[in-house]
Amino acid sequence: MAAHRKPRQRSLGGHTARTAFTLALAGVATATAFDGTGQAEPNLSPAEVKAKVAKLYQEAEEATEKYNGAQEKATAAEQRLATMRDEAARKEQKLNTARDALGSMAAAQYRSSGLDPAVQLALSDDPDRYLDGAAFAERAGDRQSAAVARVREQLREIEQLRGAARVELTSLKARREELRTQKTAITAKLDAARKLLSRLTAPERTRIGEADGGTADGASRASRTSTSGRADLPPPGSAGADADAPNSRAAAAVAYAYSKLGSPYVWGATGPNAFDCSGLVLASYRSAGVSLPRTTYAQIGAGQRVSRSELRPGDLVFFYSGISHVGLYIGNGQMIHAPNPSAPVRVAPIDEMPFAGATRVV
Repeated sequence: MAAHRKPRQRSLGGHTARTAFTLALAGVATATAFDGTGQAEPNLSPAEVKAKVAKLYQEAEEATEKYNGAQEKATAAEQRLATMRDEAARKEQKLNTARDALGSMAAAQYRSSGLDPAVQLALSDDPDRYLDGAAFAERAGDRQSAAVARVREQLREIEQLRGAARVELTSLKARREELRTQKTAITAKLDAARKLLSRLTAPERTRIGEADGGTADGASRASRTSTSGRADLPPPGSAGADADAPNSRAAAAVAYAYSKLGSPYVWGATGPNAFDCSGLVLASYRSAGVSLPRTTYAQIGAGQRVSRSELRPGDLVFFYSGISHVGLYIGNGQMIHAPNPSAPVRVAPIDEMPFAGATRVV
């Protein structure tokens, strides 16, 4: 019978109690997060943990950018829907006024239509005055017909607005469902990363650069007590920092990013006290009076593409094949970026991730 046992059952039965506990700690999300294997690896080295955590953070950031895009679309849909509803309310008010006027015309016509016009002419003491009145009544009839036509047109416009609003509401519901989906994906990836890091000792986390154990608050505290990566860089506003910036707006964006060093990474955040990667870039240029799209894959198309050899301070630098990460170039092969929940806004070399392209927005 032993020969018919599944390999997984034999392997699990041979592990120690400590290994079983580690598997439980890693959780189902971690077990299924890597290459679709469906089974966690219980004895990872710190370097392997670092690599897998980095992969999880990258996947979480991809989901974050999709979340940001869905949020942008949801906000736009909400604004369009509100505009349509306001316009429909105004048109309904005008329609009610037109209906009241039409009702008054109909009542007057009913009261004066008891006699045939020829009989009214014959009985009139002043035929000329009657004929003048008849001509006025005919013109009033024309106005009444025009009023009826206007009411019909207003009804059509209101129905069209209501139809467009129903379509917009459907779109909004789809965007909100997409937001929930991406939020679930982000949370699962970040939870898996935390669980992996929790398997390491504090010295091991320090050695792989995850001294805080993967929490944004801890990363912020660690960054504020360290000057790593900053000592050899010129301060913002100095000649060395800004001399190569294309213009004053790019220099202002770089200065803003410098001022946010140490701010925590929070997915979906655009400042002023926390950021995700595209949120930091957006806020930096917003401070310089330049409006950028919300997501990395929209930001890369927001300006003039430049090669890596042409980079100047203020350029946006993008990473990974899916354009899922962005930083603000500051010169000397360095950028300021919001990496992930394990690290705050910081200076880093652009070589630390797969370079995908660059854009100059001003």
